Amino acid sequence: MNRIVLTGVILAGGQNRRMGGRVKALLPFHGEPVIVRQIGRMKRICDQIIVVTRDRDLFSQTVGDSARIVEDRIPGKGPLSGMHAAFSELNSQDAWVVGCDMPFISDRAALLMWEQKQETGCDVVVPKIGGRIQPLHGIYDVRCTHHVTGLLQSGQYRVKELFNRVKWAAVEEGRFLQQKIDIRFVVNVNTPEEYEEALSLKVHS
Repeated sequence: MNRIVLTGVILAGGQNRRMGGRVKALLPFHGEPVIVRQIGRMKRICDQIIVVTRDRDLFSQTVGDSARIVEDRIPGKGPLSGMHAAFSELNSQDAWVVGCDMPFISDRAALLMWEQKQETGCDVVVPKIGGRIQPLHGIYDVRCTHHVTGLLQSGQYRVKELFNRVKWAAVEEGRFLQQKIDIRFVVNVNTPEEYEEALSLKVHS
């Protein structure tokens, strides 16, 4: 697959409470930590990869030089604070943003969304699976930076609030299926039960 000018962003600043304190990004998944699996997928199309965390030491040994690690500048405010930190470090116009608890992220899905962004001129393109938009497997333009900053400064921390301020579009489930892209790329693991279930799945991107 041809590389495109895109930065991969992995949001790994959560507290992992529902996982009983285990760091979701470091959970073993078919022979490698989830975050290593994610970086491998992102490298197929991304020229830069950024991991955003509240504690650099959590990931420095595992990630090594395969990605740049940055710390939240406004910690404890959810995914928007991670986006804020990452978007300030982009060396590209666009970022593919994912949560660290998604073991099946799909570079093919990301490429399809990026292509739609180029066609439509939107600031954000996200998948719509099962009738719900999935903000944490989306393509975001660096133009979103000042909107993210404004939301954080005004005490609004929900990612979906960003969609009220930017031009965005959704790629429908059917379009992914037409391209034979397994839509379970949006699966995330927040609990031990969800982790065990994900381990049993065979998902191809």
